[in-house]
Amino acid sequence: MAVPYESTGRVRQKQRTRNALVEAARSLLEGGHTPTVEQAADAAGISRTTAYRYFPNQKHLLLAAIPIIDRPSLLDRDAPDDVHARLDLVITEQTKILREWEPQLRAALRVSLEQGPQAPPDVRPALRQGRALTWIEDALAPLAESHPQIVRRRLAVAIRAGCGIEAWVWMVDIAAMPRPEAATLMRESAQALLTAALARNCTSSRPHP
Repeated sequence: MAVPYESTGRVRQKQRTRNALVEAARSLLEGGHTPTVEQAADAAGISRTTAYRYFPNQKHLLLAAIPIIDRPSLLDRDAPDDVHARLDLVITEQTKILREWEPQLRAALRVSLEQGPQAPPDVRPALRQGRALTWIEDALAPLAESHPQIVRRRLAVAIRAGCGIEAWVWMVDIAAMPRPEAATLMRESAQALLTAALARNCTSSRPHP
């Protein structure tokens, strides 16, 4: 099995070089460009030959520039028990991530569409890691006791469909919605889906005459 170039020799220096290339790529993305390996190398002041040792093509570079947010939850330890309040906190934080990392997440979306649904796990873009679903399910956790009939995973999927980078791009680019308004609409949509699920559960649990 081949040993990755970055794992041999002067590892710390190689990590600094890699970080410089990634930061250069992120800066170019923020400027509205989709950088090639050569462009990232030039911006970082690193030779193109060296850059290709770290990133053999543009796709690998863009994947590296995508933020990896490994937080298991977007809620603090003192998060409220009320499910509406919990969900609003999570969607609010998620829209902040969308706004802060929008260029990188747009690049992730492009890579995701190019790769198709069968990409192997080791090159799977951040969009397919399921982190947002985990965050939303965590927000909905109180439903396990208060409304056990509600399938939380299904509800989380419905909410995620309206508050990810895909929906963000549609709102901002197609609907020409200002970003603050897009963030507000995502929060409102999430609450509407939760309210509807609770209402359906109450209706279905009533005894029939």
